[in-house]
Amino acid sequence: MTEGLSGLGRKAAGVMDARVSPGILAAAVALLAGALCLALEPAAPWLVQYPKNWTLPATDWVGSFLEWLLLGIKPMARWFSWLLGYPMLWANAALGQTPWPFVIGITTALGWRLGGLPMAALGFGGLGFVLLSGYWAESMNTLALVAVSVPLALTVGGAVGVLANEFPRIKSSVQAVLDVMQTVPTFAYLTPLLLLFGFGPVVGLIASAIYAAPPMARNVILGLERVDPEVREAAIMSGGTRMQQLLLVEIPSSSPQIMVGVNQCLMAALSMVIIAAVIGGFNDIGWEVLLTMRKAQFGAALMAGLVIVVFAIVIDRMSAALAHERRRYDPRVAYGVVAVSAVAVLAFRAELPDPSALAVFDPVAERVDEALGEFTAENGEALNQLRNGVMFYALLPLRIGLDEAALPFTWGFQWTAAMSFGLFAAAIATGACLALSGRAVSGMLLVIGIGVIETGIANLPWPFVFIGVASLAWVAKGRGLVIFCVALLATILFSGLWERALLSLYLSGAAVLACAMVGGAIGLFCAVVPPAWRVVRLVCDMLQTIPLFVFLIPVLMFFQIGEFSAFLAICAYAIVPMIRYTRHGLVTTPPELLEAAVASGATPWQIMRDVRVPYAAPTILLGLNQTILYAFAMLVIAALIGTTGLGQSIYLALGSADVGLGVSAGAAMAILALVSDRLVQAFAEERRTALGL
Repeated sequence: MTEGLSGLGRKAAGVMDARVSPGILAAAVALLAGALCLALEPAAPWLVQYPKNWTLPATDWVGSFLEWLLLGIKPMARWFSWLLGYPMLWANAALGQTPWPFVIGITTALGWRLGGLPMAALGFGGLGFVLLSGYWAESMNTLALVAVSVPLALTVGGAVGVLANEFPRIKSSVQAVLDVMQTVPTFAYLTPLLLLFGFGPVVGLIASAIYAAPPMARNVILGLERVDPEVREAAIMSGGTRMQQLLLVEIPSSSPQIMVGVNQCLMAALSMVIIAAVIGGFNDIGWEVLLTMRKAQFGAALMAGLVIVVFAIVIDRMSAALAHERRRYDPRVAYGVVAVSAVAVLAFRAELPDPSALAVFDPVAERVDEALGEFTAENGEALNQLRNGVMFYALLPLRIGLDEAALPFTWGFQWTAAMSFGLFAAAIATGACLALSGRAVSGMLLVIGIGVIETGIANLPWPFVFIGVASLAWVAKGRGLVIFCVALLATILFSGLWERALLSLYLSGAAVLACAMVGGAIGLFCAVVPPAWRVVRLVCDMLQTIPLFVFLIPVLMFFQIGEFSAFLAICAYAIVPMIRYTRHGLVTTPPELLEAAVASGATPWQIMRDVRVPYAAPTILLGLNQTILYAFAMLVIAALIGTTGLGQSIYLALGSADVGLGVSAGAAMAILALVSDRLVQAFAEERRTALGL
């Protein structure tokens, strides 16, 4: 009898522990905050619309301070710009005046040396396509920008990485700065640079170097950290100085990781060069894409975009080959290819056609425009229905709530207060059933989710957002993360950018949700059906090498300017990490766990649900984290085709040279990305700890 009573006592204690678990307490606090805000909104409208007289003129302060600071260093910046103009001229002259057969020959020879016949064919075919596209001169100008910006980025990034390794006290500060630099939107770099260096290609060069330096710094730090301790000890025992140890032992030992940094630096520089065309006004391929897009010449824009993609693929594959210890093919073949191309130039120099006259794909571009016109004429109604359906039934309710989105024009009826009451009643009843079945957190989250949909992300009360984020941070990591998240969000609130931040949060959140659902499903399918991964992997590789700018072209071709086009572009760019990490997490489940599940009689579905998915949760969360960061990065680029919120503010600030607004909006965007990053990483770490990883 005593044992039975003690057993009942243990069960009761377990129930009490479950009731007061951190997850239940956090969900209850967030639910209570949301209910109070909804109840008090009629009497206290400031809960939803933060009063403007409570904000600080932070944008003006930032603008005044930066203008004063930049004015002081402008002479030095202009001198530096003038200095960089010389290597720019030299690179332009070298690539522009070098006969195209010789450039193609050198690229083909380099491809052979790095990867044999397949890589040589890639280099030859890639540059051959560039030549026949008619954009050879513009492509060489782009390549000249990359050729000057990348060494600058490698030098700065490498130096920062080495300093952080040599002085451990500053490593955490350096990594925090790198985090901020990689989360600040790309357009935000351009506004102060425009004020400092003026209008021209040098601005694009400097912006490219700044954007490309952090990946190099991170990989140098990571590579030096991973040097085998025994190698370090051997270098010390040999009596070498610290400089000798670093240059002769540690850096060579970490060269594979450093070469990964070189690869990422090259890709980042190429991507930023295209974006910098917005203010560069330079006759490069990025400017050609922007110009043809503005003229709605989508065939020409697609052709120029394909040139960028070809450059990205060739640069990515060749630089990636340098990062791995692979067979280096016979250099005599490479020398022979270069010699043949040089002889061809000398023999036929007077007869070589002008590259701009070799635009053999112009008829293709014209046919694309014609076919697009025919397609939109025949299927315009279906495309409009698709766009309007997603906008009216998904994006708009998520943005402004059901009570404002459900109108006779959109849904065919008017949403009423009684409908809201019925929706909440059904949600509360379902949540109560979940709570009684032992899933109290799920029940409360369901009610909170219904409240968000009914209200709309752009109309969420700011106290609810703060309390909700603080609750998540507390469950994930505790007080320190709560203070970090709340303090950063408060800077957005007090700066008067809160409404724009919610609009950005809405669109990026909708894209992340779509990527999580679709990308997670594709990753799951690839894990269950391994042959499918061969095809999906090729698509993912291609998507990851395409610069951000190019994603805008296909969505504009079919759906024109608008929020739906921006949503599709964000999804196309951000879905790849979700696919890769989901599939990787599911296929790396330890065999012993799978064998134990099979031995216990579990079905394949039960193994997936109860073994593989829980074990893969930390990896999947990291994929979600990368998807969020990708979505924020693309959100600003999508401002070119019709988004609202912080991305639009950054783009408008760039056009008006409003450095205060540009930097403040860029900082706000970076804050949203940082808060999301820290929350997801904290949950991933908690899951890893729970699994004993």
